[in-house]
Amino acid sequence: MLITFVALYLVVSIAIGLLAAMRVHNARDYISAGRNLPLYIVTAMVFATWFGAETVLGISATFLKEGMHGLVSDPIGASLCLILFGLLFARPLYRLNLLTIGDYYRLRYGRLVELVASVCIVISYLGWVSAQITALGLVFNLLSQGAISTSAGMLIGAAVVLTYTIFGGMWSVAITTFIQMIVIVIGLIYIMMIAGDLAGGFGNVVQHAADAGKFAVLPEANWVGIVGFIAALITMGFGSIPQQDVFQRANTSKNEGIAVWGSVLGGLAYFIFAFIPLMLAYSATLIDPATVEHLIDADPQHILPRLILDHMSPLAQVVFFGALLSVIMSTASGTLLAPSVIVSENILRGLMRDVSDDQLLRMTRFVVFGFTVLVTVYALTTTESIHTMVENAYKITLAAAFVPLAAGLYWRRASNQGAIFAALAGLAVWIACEIVAPDSDIPPQLAGFLASLIGMLAGSLLPQWIAPPSRRAH
Repeated sequence: MLITFVALYLVVSIAIGLLAAMRVHNARDYISAGRNLPLYIVTAMVFATWFGAETVLGISATFLKEGMHGLVSDPIGASLCLILFGLLFARPLYRLNLLTIGDYYRLRYGRLVELVASVCIVISYLGWVSAQITALGLVFNLLSQGAISTSAGMLIGAAVVLTYTIFGGMWSVAITTFIQMIVIVIGLIYIMMIAGDLAGGFGNVVQHAADAGKFAVLPEANWVGIVGFIAALITMGFGSIPQQDVFQRANTSKNEGIAVWGSVLGGLAYFIFAFIPLMLAYSATLIDPATVEHLIDADPQHILPRLILDHMSPLAQVVFFGALLSVIMSTASGTLLAPSVIVSENILRGLMRDVSDDQLLRMTRFVVFGFTVLVTVYALTTTESIHTMVENAYKITLAAAFVPLAAGLYWRRASNQGAIFAALAGLAVWIACEIVAPDSDIPPQLAGFLASLIGMLAGSLLPQWIAPPSRRAH
């Protein structure tokens, strides 16, 4: 029954995505759903896109090993990103009526900064999307009791998500994500109720976790602890802001008010519901401590699925894996589209002349296919955990893209030269630190961020040797 349900769910998801594709008539429809989405759909997209494999399988496993100390970046930093974006960035960016976040760098600073920032943004998606493909492979392997290998499961999952994303773009992402969000919320609440009963009550789970010190967030009162805490917080809290998926969801809104509150409400919803997988995973320590002890070091990402398969009814299994598939697919579809749009609009289009709207649409679909192949290959070959892949994704954008974006919006003296200095200094210092001292007391991405900030200040305040950007569009 479980495998039949999963197969049916995948077929329905593809069908809904393809029906939504009928709304796509041009590149703007494909990339931003015609900027016509209401608040409830924008909020659902923000929440469901970020509530991905790392939330259910990744950070829940980290919580068991490290408690909230290990989750400063996600969900705390991730929620901070969405709320900050809504309050400080959504309104001014929405008013510019852009297709991508990369367009902002060209408009404000010129082609060189657009190219550097866009390449960094695209690279940052490699780990995030691969984490979703890895999770899909894990789910299919567990559901088939090993009959489908993890690698084969990755290929199946990637093919399903690609099918409706490549045709429907943001319209397919919006409609399928809204439905998937409903499944996520209802499913996880239902499973939490069952797990709570098995563990002696939900309050007992929370109290046991608190007694074990799992909710302690603040670092030790020393230099290393404080610096590490700050670095983890801003890696996703700031590094995720200059991202196409965050911008894209706000940019689909009917008006700027929806752009603001869709991001804020989505961020708050993400922070609240992220605690459900944490408590689900922790309940396993009370329900089946032997299995947890066996898997905690070997493969902690299996703890939560094993709890469901070994201790819950077939109905509960259907609900959980339906919600889990919704979680992964909603994130995977949005994060496949986002970097593909950046590649076509901000990298390839800038190398061509007179690209028509139809050509841009076709080019974007080809890039979606190519990027899917790339992330699937990466997922098949990497040995990193889901949480690590996601956490590492935003180091490059923190070092190279955040300062030019924030300074461009809120500091009038920010110049083209300052942005170039910021991006190049941030990248150079971050890469050097990753090579020379990856385990330094000052994490490499924090050093890169500070170098980017210094580069922006120096480049903008010094005499301007680099000419201001041309305002010519593509």
